[in-house]
Amino acid sequence: MMVVDSRMAPDGQTGLPTDQDRVQAKSRGWLTRATSIWVLALGFVVLTIFATGPLRVWDYQLNRRWLYLYNPDLVWFAQNILDSIAGQAVCMPVLAIVAIVIARRSQSWRPIGFALAAEAAFFIGIGGLKVLLARPSTTLHDPRFFQGGLLEFGDRGISFPSGHAAEAVLIYGAAVYLIAHYSGASRRLVHILCWVVVAISVNSVVVSFLLGWHWATDLLGGLIAGGLFLRILVQCDRRTRYRWTRIQGFERAGISS
Repeated sequence: MMVVDSRMAPDGQTGLPTDQDRVQAKSRGWLTRATSIWVLALGFVVLTIFATGPLRVWDYQLNRRWLYLYNPDLVWFAQNILDSIAGQAVCMPVLAIVAIVIARRSQSWRPIGFALAAEAAFFIGIGGLKVLLARPSTTLHDPRFFQGGLLEFGDRGISFPSGHAAEAVLIYGAAVYLIAHYSGASRRLVHILCWVVVAISVNSVVVSFLLGWHWATDLLGGLIAGGLFLRILVQCDRRTRYRWTRIQGFERAGISS
């Protein structure tokens, strides 16, 4: 008579964690700590401090319209296609569609609320940092902070942090979060989508740098700031979901009793 272990998986393999599972869990734990709110906030502050001082010279020396110099035939494609991927005209409809579809399927307004919060975080959070720090863009040839300004120079006076780099992480990251936590998508699909966000973020940074539209630290600052606000939104959503689940559990227990 065959004895079946309760820890056996349906395919006959044991349900005990393998070495690969332990490595993946350790990697996820390290990534979570490295992208925590406090680490990202500290990283943004440190980068801003260095950008106002030692890195300012490097920003100025690295700034060139590299694509115009070495391959001008790609300029139109980079400006109108590649750069647009992380722009509001593309990423906002993507997030809206994801939120609406998931909201209808899950019969919940939470995905739409999360999407609206992500947009608010971009306009108020990222936009507020840009206005506050008032760094002129590369077209004004001055990488110093507080020398620009929205009223005086328009969008050329609010370069830091990069809005496109921040959007790539924040808006697309918000869409992936909704898919991962509200749609029941497979872990493999979520993993692939995370790499898509990474690719979009790298594309945004590389294109802006090659076109000479941003100082190098603008782009790094945008990635960190986008990740910071995304992490804040995720943390708030998880806490409210947990509290709402507990409240519903208490109500059901009260009704059933």
